[in-house]
Amino acid sequence: MPLNATTAPPFLAVLVRGLLAGLIAGLLAGTFAYVAGEPHVEAAIAIEEAASHAEPAAGGHQHDEALVTRSGQRGGLFLATGLFGAAMGGLLATAYVLLARRRRTDDDGRSGLLLAGAALLGAVIVPFLKYPANPPAVGDPATINQRTVTYLLMVVLGLVAVWAGSLGYRSVGAQAPLWQRVAAAVGGFLLVTVASYVVLPSFQEVPTDFPATLLWNFRLASLGTQVVLWTGIGLLFAALMHHDRRRQAAAALPST
Repeated sequence: MPLNATTAPPFLAVLVRGLLAGLIAGLLAGTFAYVAGEPHVEAAIAIEEAASHAEPAAGGHQHDEALVTRSGQRGGLFLATGLFGAAMGGLLATAYVLLARRRRTDDDGRSGLLLAGAALLGAVIVPFLKYPANPPAVGDPATINQRTVTYLLMVVLGLVAVWAGSLGYRSVGAQAPLWQRVAAAVGGFLLVTVASYVVLPSFQEVPTDFPATLLWNFRLASLGTQVVLWTGIGLLFAALMHHDRRRQAAAALPST
């Protein structure tokens, strides 16, 4: 018998599971970023340093030394991804609890995976297609504030697009054929996404002489890190919640 809402775990228990899942997934994502991304970061930094050394001869200015060494940055990578993963896991757990009454299934594992997938699509993939990550030596420092604000706005609009898709799926009605519900979901999602892409500005700041292969590999590694993070959060959170449900179900069985 499926457990009803009265047997659902309290918010604190769900939050702890989300934080734990996020922390582990963050460390896994950090490992992926270190292996797949760090070589491309090093190559981009070498290009940036070569350009900065050439600036004084061309009448430019000398760049200040970095406050944190590359060794410190590499070590801090795991701390940053671990803390970020824990924060995202906590947000996922909070959303899981807040949306509990709107879920149409008692399968906690499936619900957790769907939420993580929605976050990956709305908060990562949609913004990435509009504003892909750039390595060092790419980007105008004068536009960094504008680029940061527009990227964060794109993250919000990406989540709105996922919500619009979910709303479209539900608005058709449960009795409608599956293809109609899917079409309504895709239509709602694309409507918000395309409108966001058209309205928000684009930034073309990649130097013409920057290696295209290095740029492409860096962006793939950056996207892959986020995919590892959210896939890990979804799978680990789903496994923890499913285990908790099974434990509650076993405890509810009459003893013989």
